Amino acid sequence: MDTAVLTARDPLAFGTEGGLFRRLRDAAGDAWTGYTWHPFVRRLSDGSLPLASFRHYLIQDYLFLIHFARAKALAVVKGESLQAMRDKAAAVLAILDETKMHLRYCAEWGLAEDKVTGVPETAETVSYTRWVLDRGLWGDILDLEVALAPCTVGYGEVAQRILADPACRLDGNPYRSWIETYADPGYQAMAEASAARIDALGVSHGGDARFQSLAASFAEAARLEQAFWQQGLNAAP
Repeated sequence: MDTAVLTARDPLAFGTEGGLFRRLRDAAGDAWTGYTWHPFVRRLSDGSLPLASFRHYLIQDYLFLIHFARAKALAVVKGESLQAMRDKAAAVLAILDETKMHLRYCAEWGLAEDKVTGVPETAETVSYTRWVLDRGLWGDILDLEVALAPCTVGYGEVAQRILADPACRLDGNPYRSWIETYADPGYQAMAEASAARIDALGVSHGGDARFQSLAASFAEAARLEQAFWQQGLNAAP
């Protein structure tokens, strides 16, 4: 992979100037920075993250994906148009396929499928995934998409922050493949599309009038993402 191309992107370039996504990210402040540049992320960047931390994260991330697919399925129900419903249905199928790839990736780290699927969800995984589903059940498509966007767009920003990090070590970094997965142009385009969707829904679904509520949800998602990283660090001996 050509990392020179990957480093060209501004980590904060997702969304449009004055659009709802950037306004939500800016309003989240320390919650957003604490998520996208968490100590777990910084240790991925320099390769110093304990293996036990990464393995714990991989297992819980697999369990998270299952509920992420459910939330995307809820977005089909909440979709504002037939095209939106089609797009979300395709996203559900893509995530379900991703669970298979995730299991193969786990195997590369010495985690057999029965090991991954036999581990219960942690409190951090439960609290995050059920909160997202609750926001979607309670609100409309904008509420749900705002709850989902910090995951999709945030991982894109995390990858760009890592590539811009002076301490980043790619050669010999055991986590290089993870970094490159989210720095890949395909993932970056998906993250940008997610930010653009928030901007568009902000216009069509009264984002300005609801900004305080949406900002509170966005910041809470960022805090829940922080807790998701932190559980990995806490798992190290």
